[in-house]
Amino acid sequence: MSQPDDATTNVEPPTPRVECIPNGLLEANCYLVMCPTSNETLVIDPGAEASRILERIEALGCKVVRVLHTHGHFDHIGATEAVLAGLPGGIPLAAHPADAYLYERKARAMCVPYGYSLPDTLALPNERLNDCDELAIGELRLEVVHTPGHTPGSISLICGTTCVFTGDTLFQHGIGRTDLPGGDEEAIYESILTRLYPLSGSLVVYPGHGLATTIEEEKRANPFVQAG
Repeated sequence: MSQPDDATTNVEPPTPRVECIPNGLLEANCYLVMCPTSNETLVIDPGAEASRILERIEALGCKVVRVLHTHGHFDHIGATEAVLAGLPGGIPLAAHPADAYLYERKARAMCVPYGYSLPDTLALPNERLNDCDELAIGELRLEVVHTPGHTPGSISLICGTTCVFTGDTLFQHGIGRTDLPGGDEEAIYESILTRLYPLSGSLVVYPGHGLATTIEEEKRANPFVQAG
């Protein structure tokens, strides 16, 4: 008698295709996170140079299904309006509600001295991200982890056993600044120690600025937050 085929019950999630696009004067990282089977794509943190981001989306054949902000600072959201305008309508914009104050015109206007444009009409998030939410991008599954400290609404995104997008919470041998309005030094240490460092050491860390690293490397050598 043939045995049931259990192959479909323990299928490993696919490995995402990740394209990093550093942009703007502050060189924030915009990420295109692509499902390798469907090419459905998540755009993370389109901060500046919208035409360049859109060109890569077209060149890679991305089917953008969501735009997401890891937090609301202008260098991570400044090109959102132009990117959405260059994509088919109806694409949701996702962010954590605790960063709502950063979407007000007064906060967005801080971008002007740094050479970022301030649109007449500002895009507001229409999809709320909360801790432990799961986002589907094709066959990819990304878990939302609330990691406050850099801002109250900072989030990280865990993509299976492959990688984690940490915004400005955790960098290669660095952490996000906490001296801006809404920053909290104790909270960012807590977020890293209790939400990020317990993750698998092999996870690739894709930060909001700079080069990729791993959880293991940061636990070993990050001078700001040492694992106990």
